[in-house]
Parts: sequence; C-alpha cells; structure tokens
Amino acid sequence: MDHDQIETSGHVVIVGAGIAGLFCALKLAPQPVTLISATPLGEDCFGATMQADIAAAVASGDSPESHAADMIAAGAGLVDESAALGLARDAAARIEDLLRLGVAFDRDHGGGLATSRAAAHSARRILSVRGDFTGQAIVAALTDAVRATPSVRVVEGYVADALLTENGAVRGLQLRPADDDAGAPVLIAAPAVVLATGGIGHLFAATTNPVHANGIGLAIAARAGAVIADPEFVQFHPTAMMTGHDPAAVVSESLRGAGAILINRRGQRFMLPRHPLVDLAPRDTVARGVMAEIIAGRGAFVDARDVLDEDVAERYPMLHRACVAAGLDPTRQPIPVAPAAHFHMGGIAIDACGRTSIEGLWAAGEVAATATDGANHIAGNALLAALVFAARIAEDVSGRTFAEASTLQHVAFAASPGGCPGFAEKTLREMMTAQLGVIREEERVAEAIVAIARMERDGGSPRLRNMASAALLIATAAWSRRESRGAHCRADCPAENPSFAQRTMTTLAAAREIADELAARPTARQSRPLSA
Repeated sequence: MDHDQIETSGHVVIVGAGIAGLFCALKLAPQPVTLISATPLGEDCFGATMQADIAAAVASGDSPESHAADMIAAGAGLVDESAALGLARDAAARIEDLLRLGVAFDRDHGGGLATSRAAAHSARRILSVRGDFTGQAIVAALTDAVRATPSVRVVEGYVADALLTENGAVRGLQLRPADDDAGAPVLIAAPAVVLATGGIGHLFAATTNPVHANGIGLAIAARAGAVIADPEFVQFHPTAMMTGHDPAAVVSESLRGAGAILINRRGQRFMLPRHPLVDLAPRDTVARGVMAEIIAGRGAFVDARDVLDEDVAERYPMLHRACVAAGLDPTRQPIPVAPAAHFHMGGIAIDACGRTSIEGLWAAGEVAATATDGANHIAGNALLAALVFAARIAEDVSGRTFAEASTLQHVAFAASPGGCPGFAEKTLREMMTAQLGVIREEERVAEAIVAIARMERDGGSPRLRNMASAALLIATAAWSRRESRGAHCRADCPAENPSFAQRTMTTLAAAREIADELAARPTARQSRPLSA
C-alpha cells in the first residue's frame, strides 16, 4: 500500500475476517463495507475456531430455554438470563442462514440434522460438519459469499494497532502491516467500526489460538477508554494435543461426546470421582482434573481407540491431520493432552445489539463480552454467539448516518530503550501460562502484574504494547477476584465467595492504577475490587 490513508467514505469498517467479521459484512450488504484481514481471506487464521462445533436447540425434545438453562448453570452465577435466552432463541435462524450459504452439516439416517452432546449440555444440540471440520466449513462458505458480494472491499495483510477517537466517538483506525511491526502506519477514516478480532489465547505460551488472536482488539478498545467486562475469565481447553506445536491442536469435545474417554498413564479414568458427568463435565472441571494428573506425573490422554477406526480421516479430518503431523495413530494410541488457553469469556463490554461504551464502536465474536458465558463457556456457543451478534450489529448499523472524521492523527508508540521485542513477547506468554494459567495464586499474580505493567509502559513494538495492555486487564482482574469461580481458580481462595457474585466491569485506567499500587507496595498487597 503506497499511501498513508485509506479512503472509506460511507463505509462501515470491520476489523477481523473470522466468522463474526465475515458474517457481519454479508448481513450489512448492500451497505458498503471495508473488511480488514490480517491474513489472506479464508486462511486458517482462527485455528481454534476451525475445529469448533456450533450449538443450537434444533433437535426434537430440545428447546432454547433448556439451552439457556445450561449456559446459566455453567456460568457460575454470572450469566445474564435474558442474554442467554436471546442467544439460544436466535440460534435456529442463524443455522438456517448457514444452510442457505451451503454449509453441509452432518445428517442423521432420516436426513435431518445430526446432533451430538458435549460437555455441560443437557441435550444433544451440537451440530458438526465431518466431525471436527465445522469451523473450517463455515469460514469457507462465508469467504466464498464475501468474495461474491460487491459491497464488501477486503484489505488483506493489515492489523489495527490503535483506535482513533474524537470527542468520545470513533473516527478511525491506525493500521500496520501484519507481518512488520516497524512498517509505516496507515490511517483509515471510520466513524462506524466493528471489532471482530478474535480472542487472547496467544497471550499464553500454551494455547489453541493462532498468532493473531493476541488480544490486540481488546487492547485498542481499552486504550481508547472502552469498558471491559470479565477479563479474568479465560477458559483453558482441557484436551489440547501436547505434541510441541504452537498453537496446539484441539482434540475436539465431539470425540468425547462420541464415547472417547480420559485416562492417565496407568489407564485410570481419573474424572470418575471428580464429577457426575465424568469426561463430559464442564471444561473448567476437566481442565483442573487433567492438570492434576500432569502435576502428579501420571499424564493425561484422550483414549479414542474404541471410537475411531480406519475412516478417521473422513470422520475427524482436523484430528487426523494433527495426529499425522505428530506421528500418532489415534486408532491405536491414546492422544497426550493438557490444558491450553482456548476461549476468553471476557472482552469488550457490549449490549444486546453489540454496542460498546464508545460511540460508533461495536464488537462481535470472542473480542466481545456478551454476558452469556459468565465464569465458564460451554461448547458450541462461540460460533453461535459470533453469528448472532454479527447479525444484530448489522441490523443496528444499517441505515444509520455517521459524521465524517476530521483530520486523523497518527498514534505514536515510543521506541523501546533496548532489548529484544521477540524475547519480550516470549517472556510475556510464558509468564501468563505460569502465573495466570489454570490455577492462580495471589502473590504470583501480583508479581506478574508489576512485570506486565512495566512491559506495557516500556515495551518496544506496538504489538507488544497492545499485548501487554490486554494481559494487564486479565491479570489485575484475576488478582482482584479473591475467590474461585468457573474457569477462574485461585489456589489461595479455593471456594466461591458470595460477595463476588457479580460481573467485573473495568477499564485500562483502573488496571494501571492497581499495577502502580502493587509496584509501590510490593510487600503489602491488599486486594480491592476493580471499578470502571
């Protein structure tokens, strides 16, 4: 790109070309849209999403009310009941949209949509494509449709590193080449912005998320003053394949739904005494069970030998591809697994229409906190929420008029006084996994906060600064929540505390204030609640 400003007069700008971004662009047609994608459109850039399934109460005997009840039960007291019911009720219409776009969901013997059961669901409501190919199939269908839609202009190879505001409203974005932190920034006027940038998994060393799911969307909104909700709640997928790959492949929950079991190196089913649902218990419970076996030296494995046969490549193509790359045969060998950062229940606080606290800014997909997850996310809801909120945002944005931006100004990121940015990013990710992983402890989290705050202030590249901002929001909220609830587990506060039975609402300014207090009082750390 040989100029420093992209012309977008009259366009809605969507940042992120995963399922939420693609679907929102389609739903906005014929309104002009500029879609910013870090990678070539349709590339496998949202790895965890590619293996995800989608939940919808479409089977006989199931209902949106039952689906919502399961969300509420898993969310440990923090789910908004009306939001959960609204999400569940919108599911059938979004499945119809996908069918019209050509997504070939698996069918049962009678020709109806085949459903399976997954963790924390009380009914069979998981829809799949070829077992674990669902996300890939949906992205492919949406990509083809976007490429065939004249109202959507795609800008590939760029990420947003700053949100530009004026008088409390969005006026544009600062972009940078996705593969060049030192590249010249590009400005884009945008009085209506939809952030669909994905999650924060790549802030952790052990993750199922790809490199661009690194919290930058969350960070640029927070840096612009947006309210952030529930950032401490990070879900660790209990069965990420441990073969040394980054990101780690997911051993799909649908495999356990089909009868695969969790065992340790002795062949013992270690989840039997831990939960009545055994291997299909909520993900946070399973993740802690898996971690306990690993810490005890017994290891953890998904044993699918009684489920899979020679047609594994057709039934579970993503699993087959990952196993081939690792030199494993899942029809004859248990698959080694461990918890890995997978899904962020927190994010930019939004309302039922996807609006954030900043005028002209909407958010959808994992970057948004929808009030439907609470302290724990259940399988199949990530893709569903991405579609539902993308459609709601398109409806909310359509037909609006927006004031044109005045002259846009670049956002400067001060250069690092020294050091290796690559090493600093590695340090940040290792710290997040070690000190803000499956099990947390106050002093260790406090130490991480002080280090992360220093990185946010003095770090080198815009990418690292933004990653540190997102990490700081997670860490300070985890430090302030002195209890264990859902996916947030504090070793020093192992029980739920009724006084914390509400959602976290915070800002980056509040997180920085906590970091400053901890840095000034390293031996006198008294937790206090976050406040927006």
